[in-house]
Amino acid sequence: MGQKTRRIVLKRYIEGVPSPDDFEIVDHELPDLADGRFLVRNILLSVDPGTRARLSGQASYVPPLKLGEMVGAFSVGEVIESRHPDYVPGDIVSLAEGWAEHLVSKGRGFIRRITDRRLPLSPWLGVLGVSGMTAWFGLRRVGGLKSGQTVVVTSAAGAVGSAAGQIARLEGCRVIGVAGGLEKCRWLVDEAGFDHAIDYRSMDVAAAVAEAAPDGVDILFDNVGNEMIDAVIPSMNLNGVIVVSGQVAAYNQVDPPGLQNTRAFITHRLKMQGLVVFDDLPWDDAERAMAEHVLAGEIVWRDEIGEGLESIPEAFAGLFRGENRGRRLARLAPDPFEPEAKR
Repeated sequence: MGQKTRRIVLKRYIEGVPSPDDFEIVDHELPDLADGRFLVRNILLSVDPGTRARLSGQASYVPPLKLGEMVGAFSVGEVIESRHPDYVPGDIVSLAEGWAEHLVSKGRGFIRRITDRRLPLSPWLGVLGVSGMTAWFGLRRVGGLKSGQTVVVTSAAGAVGSAAGQIARLEGCRVIGVAGGLEKCRWLVDEAGFDHAIDYRSMDVAAAVAEAAPDGVDILFDNVGNEMIDAVIPSMNLNGVIVVSGQVAAYNQVDPPGLQNTRAFITHRLKMQGLVVFDDLPWDDAERAMAEHVLAGEIVWRDEIGEGLESIPEAFAGLFRGENRGRRLARLAPDPFEPEAKR
């Protein structure tokens, strides 16, 4: 018989804002370990707003999840048993499987072995993982980032947005962040080094961007959706670029609003393009560059780490109530890299 574990499955399709009751923790029997497979004990699980796109039963850029299926997620874990030639017990890996205590992998799809012991594991689910790489390639490949530009980042206090703003700052750009709440805005300026932060809850975003960027905006790195894009378009410079990284506001909307200020695409020769960061694999060079920035203290981040699977449903729902103050994770086991990283 296979080993027993626990995992989180989709209990009901989500309409509107997610609730913890949309999920269920169930016992699961893992299959016997066949040739070419290995068993992973998860250490950290990621709680991402992008997961929402699969939970309504509707097709997105990824297939929708079926009721009773494990919710997909990124994790880092330790190989504890292997019948795969490329992985041995003790290997630390980052992979994209799901919210579960244990996983059986074939070593296919998105999986990386983590060997850099200079940092704890949490950055590999943030600034050195999908979030940081989305920011890196979104700005550099899609946005054509250049020194001296003015960059606006929405949902700027989130994992992707905060990384994007700091990458732009390191390139010598003026960086304006849009976030919800004074505490987040203070962190962006005081800790993450943004030049200016706009609280969309208390300010008119269009007017605030125009005031903060009197010479115009060269790149909009958007994680929110069309209403936010529309607010920034009037401030875009000639040949400006809109990078569509995410649409967190639209995930909970049945009929999200369309763009209104489309005339500027002609008058200002704007370009708008989205990205799926897996198109940019392998990320080795970008990861190494980001790791050096992190070790030098040039890029900062915030983690909010809950304990166990039980913390995940509420942590996920809270993302869409704007409660998070950093990257949300769940810890299932101690981080074996942490002691070495602190020495």
